[in-house]
Amino acid sequence: MAKQRDLAGEILEKYSRQLESQLNLGSEKSGEDYSEEYFRFKQEEIPELSRYEKWAKSLGNFIEIRIAEKDKTRVQKYLDIAHLDVNASQAVTLAIMSMLLIFFVTILLAAATFLVYFPGGFAEMSSEDTSNFMLFIFLGLIASMFVFYYTYSMPQRLANLWRLQSSSQMVPAVLYVVVYMKHTSNLEKAIEFASQHLEGPLALDFKKIFYDVEIGRFSTIKQSLESYLESWRDYAPEFVESFHLIESSLFEPVEGRRAEILERALQVILDGVYEKMLKYSREIRSPLTNLYMLGIILPTLGLALLPLASTLLQGIVRWPHVFVLFNVIVPFFVYYMVSEVLLKRPGGYGETENLRYNPNYEKFKSRKPWVSGFLIALPFLILGILPFLFQQDFFVNMFGFNKDYTFQELGLDFLGDAKLFDFKDVGGKIRGPFGTFGIFLSLFIPLSFGLFFLIGYGRKTRELIKAREDTKVLEQEFSNSLFQLGNRLGDGIPAEVAFGRVAESTRGQKSGDFFAMVNQNINQGGMSLETAIFDKRRGAMSYYPSALIATSMKILVESVRKGLQIAARSLMSISQYVKNIDKINQRLKDLLAEIVSDMKSNMVFLAPLLAGIVVGLAAMITFILNKLQALQVAGGSEEVVGLGSFASITSIFDVTQMIPPYFIQISIGIYIIEVIFILTSALVTVDSGKDVVKEKYELAKNLKRGIALYLATALASILALSLLASVALGGLGG
Repeated sequence: MAKQRDLAGEILEKYSRQLESQLNLGSEKSGEDYSEEYFRFKQEEIPELSRYEKWAKSLGNFIEIRIAEKDKTRVQKYLDIAHLDVNASQAVTLAIMSMLLIFFVTILLAAATFLVYFPGGFAEMSSEDTSNFMLFIFLGLIASMFVFYYTYSMPQRLANLWRLQSSSQMVPAVLYVVVYMKHTSNLEKAIEFASQHLEGPLALDFKKIFYDVEIGRFSTIKQSLESYLESWRDYAPEFVESFHLIESSLFEPVEGRRAEILERALQVILDGVYEKMLKYSREIRSPLTNLYMLGIILPTLGLALLPLASTLLQGIVRWPHVFVLFNVIVPFFVYYMVSEVLLKRPGGYGETENLRYNPNYEKFKSRKPWVSGFLIALPFLILGILPFLFQQDFFVNMFGFNKDYTFQELGLDFLGDAKLFDFKDVGGKIRGPFGTFGIFLSLFIPLSFGLFFLIGYGRKTRELIKAREDTKVLEQEFSNSLFQLGNRLGDGIPAEVAFGRVAESTRGQKSGDFFAMVNQNINQGGMSLETAIFDKRRGAMSYYPSALIATSMKILVESVRKGLQIAARSLMSISQYVKNIDKINQRLKDLLAEIVSDMKSNMVFLAPLLAGIVVGLAAMITFILNKLQALQVAGGSEEVVGLGSFASITSIFDVTQMIPPYFIQISIGIYIIEVIFILTSALVTVDSGKDVVKEKYELAKNLKRGIALYLATALASILALSLLASVALGGLGG
């Protein structure tokens, strides 16, 4: 009879909703209210996605491109996952239009430049002009291909970002539902409770479960939930299985058995996350090793050959080619390889902190750190371009300087008559600087870039990270404090009084400070329990921005309304959950520790060390060729044992045709910064999911270590290898 009544009630509810929607009675207003709330919530939670939607709808509607049904289905799947109001045709059209726009703009600029500077046609162009012209067109082609790849893969990356952010909230979502259903076996109320207290995209998804029922897409909350879970079946099957267990608990008449099924649902998702991360840690070892070898080691070693290779090629390879290759193409290749690794990362594990609720969030949003970084970095940038400032007439006339000096003129006789900057006039065109001092000054350019980002990100995240570290200490103590609080509630002590008792027993601990603050707000501020914890101005949560503590306190406030014994059991469950999740987090960190530490050491130690030595080699080669050319001019065609005459050597290795080590060093320094950016983002995502604060903080730390080591190694290797070359060639000059 009970089942028949439930079935009859379900049928009546279904058809009453349909009649209401058809007659526009009551539910229309409710649906419209919820619709406005839903879309307002969406705009607040994911404002960064709306920009892509605007571009796709503007450029994507400019011309409609038909795509294959297979590609349409695949792209639309990613768009639906990312909750984008864009269709597959618009997304693909945006990618193609972006590529064509960049390509045609490049062609138009190249044609305009050609007509303005070379009205007589190709006959007026020198070989260097032709090389630069073709380089510009090639660079435009590369840029258009990159833009196409970036925009075409945007739906997949946004879908993956959504999954990572959503899945980091999966375990708390199951916890909310399980704890709520332990005292109230009502799936609809439990999902509503979870949607109100979750953060980020998953909260939006849970609200949409209700929204789909409100607009009549589904007749019951269970049907809407089943439809939503279907989108996670391939990506997070443990999440789906947990909710199926939760649903099965509704049909269990025995209270003890029902609680056991709910506990099992929570354990299923914890075990599932652990198993997926275990598999992922094994799978990414080889790709990350290949990434380091192909993206860092080989390009850096290739740079070591550039000085001699550029002289043998008689100037075909110039410094703009080096910049394009090592600061555009190779970083794009590294970024592509990293993206492929990150797309395979499973969800369910990572930081879940919502930045907007942190009291230090305004500092993170502030632009003042960028202004400070720019003002500090600017003098170093000016020092870096000093060799070129000395070649400008207005600069040297203003201060009464010469365009160049020798070391002897500065009183450094032991360094000989070598020039500081050593620009060379070749056919009326100035090339260089080739001097050792110019290479020293070039080190300030990557230093200025590194300082700008280091200071900006460091000052933005310093307070946030400090608060997070304090919060993590609090979280480690919190499980035992929750257990004590649960015991007090189980003894029949009111929650308002229990906080004071626990604060006394945990005095001296960070968790004790939290409980004492809640107790103070209740006794001295006259606040209710909920206000004492969650008040935006004086609530204890404002000073302890922890997702875990917020989850526990929200469940406590809800449970107390049902009774002290229910609240006590809820806190006991949370205490056990905290211990379990901490164990799993430690296991996962152990699994990823080897990979993360290896890549971090490669990024901030081996790569900068190797790159610094390469800069020293480039400086030594330039010094040797300069010295041989000077000896040839001074001494004629004396024989060098085993090598032939100076004239034959300098004709093969013409120093004026080589790439100045000044530009090689700048290219290497910028490349090291780019690699640190890309790999830091990858390592943080692998270790903690999508965590903006940790990513920026780690980036500042890695830039500090990596750039410092690179500059120190480059400076030492330039000095050591140049002095070694000077001593070795000293006998020839004698």
